[in-house]
Amino acid sequence: MEATSAFIHEPDPRNPGWHTWDLVEQDRFNPVVMGKMLVRREGDRSARLRLADTRTMHGNLHGNIHGGVTLSLIDIAMFATVYGVIGEDVAGSVTLDLSTQFVGAGRLGEPLDAVSEVMKETRRLVFIRGTVEQGDTLVATYMGTLRKPASR
Repeated sequence: MEATSAFIHEPDPRNPGWHTWDLVEQDRFNPVVMGKMLVRREGDRSARLRLADTRTMHGNLHGNIHGGVTLSLIDIAMFATVYGVIGEDVAGSVTLDLSTQFVGAGRLGEPLDAVSEVMKETRRLVFIRGTVEQGDTLVATYMGTLRKPASR
């Protein structure tokens, strides 16, 4: 198992090519609210984070995936992408901004993916853009910035 100060990232034997993306502390937001997430690198600058099991608790009153769940997936995906693409320990990083455009609805009972691409990296900042997809359906697009922790 590969664990940074806060994250667990290890191959998932039930999903070849995918790695777990989890927190060491299981009583935090990600594992309690979001549930099982998987990540895989896609190309030199991109990664795909999957919310593997969308359940009723992830739904809104219309029976679709709640926008807050989609926003949370995007935020978590930016951290997973920086970890997987750049190799930075993202513990201590913060989201500076996130702009999201919802363009479709995600369905409960199906995996939901956030595909993130690192556009630029500076000494302290990482600029990311991406899409949220469910099968062939585009659910959202986004751009965001993470600030890396100060050098220790």
